[in-house]
Amino acid sequence: MPPPAIPATRVAAALLVIATAISTARGEDLRLRPPKDLDGYFPFQPPATREAWDARCDEVRRRILVAQGLWPEPTTCDLAPSIHGTITKGPAAVGNEGTAGYTVSRVSFQSLPGLFVTGNLYRPVGLKEGQRVPAVLFAHGHWKDARLSEQDPAALRREIAAGEERFEQGGRSRFQSLCVQAARMGCVVWQWDMLSDSDAVQFSRELVHGFAVQRPEMNTVSRWGLYSPQAESHLQSIMGLQTWNGIRSIDFVLSLPEVDPTRIAVTGASGGGTQTMLLAAVDPRITLSGPMVMVSTAMQGGCTCENASLLRIGTGNVEFAALCAPRPQIMNTADDWTKELATKGFPDLQALYALTGAKDAVALKRGEHFPHNYNAVSRAAFYTFLNRHFSLGQPEPVVERDYEPLAREQLTVWDADHPAPPAADPEFERGLLERLTADSDARLMAAVGTDAGLRDILQPAWATVIGRTFDTAGDVEWRMLDKSTTGDVVRMTGTLVNTTHAEEVAVAWLHPRTSNGRVVVWLDDRGTGALVDPAGPPAAVRDLLAAGTTVVAADPFSPPSEDGRQRVVKNPRQFAGYTYGYNHPLFAQRTHDILTVVRFLRTAKVGDHPAPTSVALVGLGSRGPVAAAARAMAGGAIDRTAVDTGGFRFATLLDYRDPSFLPGAGKYLDLPGLLASGLPGSLWLAGEEAIPEPVGAAANAIGADAAVTLFTGARGDAAAEAARWVNR
Repeated sequence: MPPPAIPATRVAAALLVIATAISTARGEDLRLRPPKDLDGYFPFQPPATREAWDARCDEVRRRILVAQGLWPEPTTCDLAPSIHGTITKGPAAVGNEGTAGYTVSRVSFQSLPGLFVTGNLYRPVGLKEGQRVPAVLFAHGHWKDARLSEQDPAALRREIAAGEERFEQGGRSRFQSLCVQAARMGCVVWQWDMLSDSDAVQFSRELVHGFAVQRPEMNTVSRWGLYSPQAESHLQSIMGLQTWNGIRSIDFVLSLPEVDPTRIAVTGASGGGTQTMLLAAVDPRITLSGPMVMVSTAMQGGCTCENASLLRIGTGNVEFAALCAPRPQIMNTADDWTKELATKGFPDLQALYALTGAKDAVALKRGEHFPHNYNAVSRAAFYTFLNRHFSLGQPEPVVERDYEPLAREQLTVWDADHPAPPAADPEFERGLLERLTADSDARLMAAVGTDAGLRDILQPAWATVIGRTFDTAGDVEWRMLDKSTTGDVVRMTGTLVNTTHAEEVAVAWLHPRTSNGRVVVWLDDRGTGALVDPAGPPAAVRDLLAAGTTVVAADPFSPPSEDGRQRVVKNPRQFAGYTYGYNHPLFAQRTHDILTVVRFLRTAKVGDHPAPTSVALVGLGSRGPVAAAARAMAGGAIDRTAVDTGGFRFATLLDYRDPSFLPGAGKYLDLPGLLASGLPGSLWLAGEEAIPEPVGAAANAIGADAAVTLFTGARGDAAAEAARWVNR
C-alpha cells in the first residue's frame, strides 16, 4: 500500500522551511563565490611523501594532456622536414662562448597533416663523426614576428643603458642572441614559431591571440572552428596545437643524428615560458627546463593561447613547473607577476625538489628591477645553468659575445622554391579540426573495445573531465531540517555538508519503517520537490516505498544566474577557457553533488537508520546525463543505475554557457562514452533506439553484455519501469 498523501498545508509549510534553510545554509557553499580567473592566487603545497607526489604527478600530468586534447595523443604523421638555405658563420674569438662556428638553416615540418611548424635550426660546425651534442628548444613569447624581428635602435640603447642588453649589434635580436650563444657552446638549437607568428601563417594573429567574439559561421555541429562550443567540447584549442607542435619539435631534433637524446633542453620567456613549463611537464624527453618570466602564484597567462578548458582546475603554473622535478630547472623574476616568486612559490619548489632527492637542481635568477623580458642577464643565467648540468666545459659564468644578426630575408622559411601554405584559411581550420576529431574518435573507439583501453584511457579521461570520483568525494555531514512520520514512512529534509570541498546539497528522504535495506537516489527535474509534492511522490516512488526501499532526492547545485545560463568570469572575451580552465562546469558540479549523496550513503548513517545494503541510482529528464556521470565516477559504490538519456548528446550544444555544456564531453565519445566508463555494473537504459556503440563495445570487452538492459517502451512508462528494474 502506498503511504497516505501529505496534507497540502503541511507540505507548503515544509517547502518554505526547506527553501529558507537552503538559502541560509548555501551561503556557506564555496561555489557561490565568483568564479576563479587567471588573476587569482595559485599556491602550491608539496605533498609530504614521494609516493604522494608520484600519484599527484600522474593526476596533474593527465589533466594537462586531457585539457590540451592530447589524451590519447593524435596519430603521429611523417614530419617530412624541409631543411634549406643554410648559412655558415665563422668561428668566434676564443672566449666564454667557445670557438666553434655555427650554421643557420630554414626549416619546416608537419606536426599534423597539413599543419606546418616553421623556424630556424642552429648547429655547431666542426663536430666529429659520431659525436653527440645537446639540443636546446627555444619557444618565444608574445613578441610579434619574434624570430624575424629586430629591436628598435632607440629602445635597444635604453636597454643597454639599463643593463638589460650588452651589444648594439647583437642586441638587435634577443631571439637570435640565445640561439647563437648556445650553438657556440656546442648545442643544436631549434627555434620555432608560435602559431600566427613569423612564418606560421596558417592562423591569423587576431584569431590566435586576439579572439574576442564567437563566430556564428564557426559555431556549428559539424566542420566547426576554434573557440566554438564544439571545439571546446572536443578539447581543440590553440594552446593544445602549440603544445603538440612542441612535442613534435622534440621528435624533430631527435631525428638529427648529432643530437644526444639524454641532453634535451627547452627554454622560453613569457608565453614561451608557458610553452616551456608545459612541454617539460608532459614530455620526459626534456631533461632541462628554463621557463622564464612566467612561473608564478599570481597571473597564470593572459592570452587565449595560454589557456584551455579544464587546465588549471585545482592546480597552477608553480605545480606545472614542479612536474619537471627532479630534472634540472631554472626560472627568473622580473617587475611583473613573477616579482614575488622568491617568497611565494619558489620555496615550495625547492622543498619539492628536495623531496625528490634533487634539492640543488632548481634555481631562481632574481631580476625584479628589470621589466618583463628575456634579457642578457637572464640569458647568461640560463647559459651557465645549461653549461653546468650538460657538462659543456665552458668557463663560468657564461656570458654572450657579440655577433652579426641575420636579416629577415636570411631567416624566413618560405621562398619561391618553398612556397608558403595559404594564410589564415577558414577551410583549413575547419578541415584540421575535422581530421583531429575523426582520428580521436577512431583511437578512442579502439580503446573502449578493450578492457585495458577502458581502464587506462577512457575512464581516467572522464575522471579528469568531471573532476571528482567517489574516492575523492570528501567527508560528508548530515544536518537535519525537518523530520516527520506519515503512516509507515519517515520523511526527512536537510542538508548534506561536504566538509572537504565546502559544498552543500539539499536532500529529502522517504524511509519506510519496514525497510529492505535498499536505497534509491531519485533524480529528476523536480529535485527534492518530487518527494514533497502536495499530491504525494510519483507513482514509481510510491512503488519503491511499498517494497520497503528508501528513496532520496537531491537538489544539485544551481548558482545564481540572471538568465539560467552558466556563470562566466568577468573577462569580456567570449572564450570558454577563461572560465572552464579554472572552474568546474556546472554539469560537473552537479555530478559532484550526487557523489556527495552516494558518499554519505556508503560511509555514514542517518539517525538510527543503518547503512544501506545497496545503493541504486535513477536519472530522468535533464538529470539522466548527470546520473550517468555520477555512476561512472562512483565505481562500485552504486550497484544499479537506470538512466533515461532522452537521446541527449553534449556535442549538439551550441552555447558554451548552456547549463549542460561540458568541455571534453564530445571528445570522449559523448554521453555513450560516459555510459561506457561506468562499466562494469548493471545499467538500465532508456531514450536510445539501440545500445550505443561505445557501450556495447565496452560491455563486450569486459564480458558485461547482460549488465546492460535497453528499454524501448513508451517514454511515459520509463519512470515506472526504471523503478521496477532497480528494485529487483
